[in-house]
Formats: sequence, structure tokens, C-alpha cells
Amino acid sequence: MKKILIINGTLVNRGKIVNSDLLINGPFIERIDKNITVPEAEIIDASGKYVFPGIIDDQVHFREPGLTHKADIYHESRAAVAGGITSYMEMPNTIPNATTQEILEEKYSIASRNSLANYSFYIGATNDNLEEILRTDQSRVCGVKIFMGSSTGNMLVDHIPSLESIFRESPMLIATHCEDEEIIEENIKDHKATYGENVPIRCHPDIRSEEACFKSSSFAVSLARKYGSNLHVLHISTEKELSLFDPGRIEDKHITAEACIHHLWFHKRDYDEMGTLIKWNPAIKQEEDRNAIRRAINEDRIDIIATDHAPHTLDEKHNTYFKAPSGGPLIQHSLLAMLDLYHKGVFDLEIIIQKMAHNPALRYKIDRRGFLEEGYYADVVIADLDRSINVTEENIISKCGWSPFLGYKFRSSVESTIVSGKIVYDQGKIVESENGERLLFNR
Repeated sequence: MKKILIINGTLVNRGKIVNSDLLINGPFIERIDKNITVPEAEIIDASGKYVFPGIIDDQVHFREPGLTHKADIYHESRAAVAGGITSYMEMPNTIPNATTQEILEEKYSIASRNSLANYSFYIGATNDNLEEILRTDQSRVCGVKIFMGSSTGNMLVDHIPSLESIFRESPMLIATHCEDEEIIEENIKDHKATYGENVPIRCHPDIRSEEACFKSSSFAVSLARKYGSNLHVLHISTEKELSLFDPGRIEDKHITAEACIHHLWFHKRDYDEMGTLIKWNPAIKQEEDRNAIRRAINEDRIDIIATDHAPHTLDEKHNTYFKAPSGGPLIQHSLLAMLDLYHKGVFDLEIIIQKMAHNPALRYKIDRRGFLEEGYYADVVIADLDRSINVTEENIISKCGWSPFLGYKFRSSVESTIVSGKIVYDQGKIVESENGERLLFNR
């Protein structure tokens, strides 16, 4: 592999913003310094641009195998690198569900052939697969996913002794989707009594309510405290849940929380315009919830920002409330959305990189990724914060072909993405290079 020298860039790393050059040799960062000269290196002039460590998305649904009419690893990994995401961790609610070692390894095999970004896959929990979870090599698998609320894929784990056993015995990080099923079912019953089958989409946050989220999240946290489990609660959507999590450094925590782009961007009034296109589980809730989640990120109460990228076709989404599936594509525009919030004064660049690159690497103990450091893998993003880009049908890469940001003009753009020392996206074009690598974990 040739050497790549990024010159004149503004690097954002470990809470600091500095002007420096960065030399890549093979898959690794060899040197970070000023005025580096390497005659044989390919030069990338990053004057006036920012250089970030590659973004790590710890929650995506790429739908392969079994649901490839919506998405697949080939297309979604390309959407990822176009958005500056160099590594992702994908969920088990595919068909078949990834709840055995054999099915899990089939997904890794597909990614080794088709993924332009680095990858890992969760093993899914069920009410009766603890033995499979315990067979998992935690140095090669990101974690175990528990759906403590039903969502796409019907993988609900609701047997209390089974949950107790997983929290007590799993050595791996446990990532949870937390919504209480009994509360949701009761809310559905009440809304059907009022509206029949024609429940308005604006009722989604009332059905998948604050109460449902808090009851489930607080139960997960109580189990993690009881057993000392490594718990990561995904996609926090309510202000009330924030009381469950302590501020502080992620290295000092065994219970952490994540926020997603849609919960940081949209709020309940947006259902009037966007309808089922912004139907997610957990639901997008009140503006006050959105603003509280933003504050919690700045307070280090929420530790990681991800997407929950979960494509469906437009035909599926353009449906009545009960028939429209939850989820949507976000991975191509997640960093751009966060940079827009930077421009609006919501977040500093250092916080964005901490929550989207550093902290995922630290929480999951990913081997030598997530930082701009000598000796680390060269996962690098170059962004122009002053070159705007319009989201159009022509430049959407996800297989489903749409985005909740369609028609929106972002103030910043991703110029280049480098994965393990290989340029995979440059100036608006995918570079069909070698595939990404399986993430490894120092556990």
C-alpha cells in the first residue's frame, strides 16, 4: 500500500484542535507532526478543512440476510463511508435472527466480501439462548443485543429469569432496546378505542410513551447494578430516563447511554410534516425531551451518538400508522447533521468527535481505532465545514433510495474517507477499494 500524506489539516482529537500533517503508511497512522515531507507519498492538501478520526456507529440495521429488498451490507457500507462512518456494529434482527454462532459467522462472511467499512455484528439474545451467548468470542464480537421491547424482527426477551441470567453471566457488553411491552399494548388498546385502526402518527410518542421507556430502562439499569453488568442502553428518547445515568468519563462507567440522530434533530411537531417517515422505536418525543438529550450529551451523561440506521422502502413507510414499519436511513448524513448542530451552537466539534469516535472505541474496547494516534489504524475523515451539500434523490446511496433529510441543505460536507489506510470515498465518489476489516476488541 502507498503512503498518504495529509497536509495543512486542522485535526480534532482528544479534546484538542490543532494544525498538523498526518502520514499514513499502509493501514496505520505513522506520524502526526508539522511540516512532514515524504516525496513518495500521495499528497492530500487539507488546507481550510478538518481532519477527524473515522466515525464509529454502534447501532445500525443493514438488513442482510433476509431483508435485502430494503438494504444490504454492500449499499449501506457505501452510504456509511460517504458520511464519514468508517466502522459500524450491526444488529441481529435479520432473517434468520443472528442468535447462534453459525448464523453470526455467516453475516461476518458476507461483510468480508461486501463491506467497504469496518464491521462487527451483535449476537442476539432470546429467552433461551444463553449457551450461545456464552460461546461467543468477545474479542471478535462487539456485544450481545437484548430487545427488552419488541421492534422490527420480533426478538422480544421478556422472560425475567432469562434476563437475570444474561445480566448475571454475560462477560460481554450488553446493549439494550428498552421499552415496556405491557404499557405499549395498553396504550395501543386505548388509542384503538378512540381512533379504531386509523390512529394518527402524532400519537406514536404517546403509545410508545415516556412511561414505557423509563420502566424498561430503569429495570435494565437495576439488573446491571445488581450484577455489575456492562450495560449500554441504546437510543435514549426521554428526559426522564436521563436521571438513570451518571455524568463522567466513559472509562469510569459500567452503565452507559446512547442518543441517536433522530432524537437529537426531530421532535413531536415534526410528525405533522414528516408523518411515518420519522416513525422510529423508541418514538421521537417532545421538543423538551430532544433539548434535554442535547444537554445530557454536553454534560457527559449520554456517552455515545449513533444512528439506528434502519432502512425500509418508501412503499412500506407510506402506510397507515400500524402498518408502517419503524426505522429509516440516517448513516450517510449523521455526521453532517451533527456538524449542522455545531454551526447552530449546540455542540462543539470536540464533543461531536468524543461521542461519535472516541467513546465508541473506548466503550467497546475496539483495537486501535477511534483516535488520530500514531500506531492506530488510519480511519480518517476529511470534512469541509464551509462547503454545503443538498440532499437529493441522485446522491442518496442507501439502497432504499430516500432519506428523512431529502431536500435539506447541510452546511458542511465530507470530502474524503479513509478506511484502514485506503481511500474509499473522495470528492463525492465511492472508490471501490479493498473491503473493510473485522473489528477486534481488547477484552
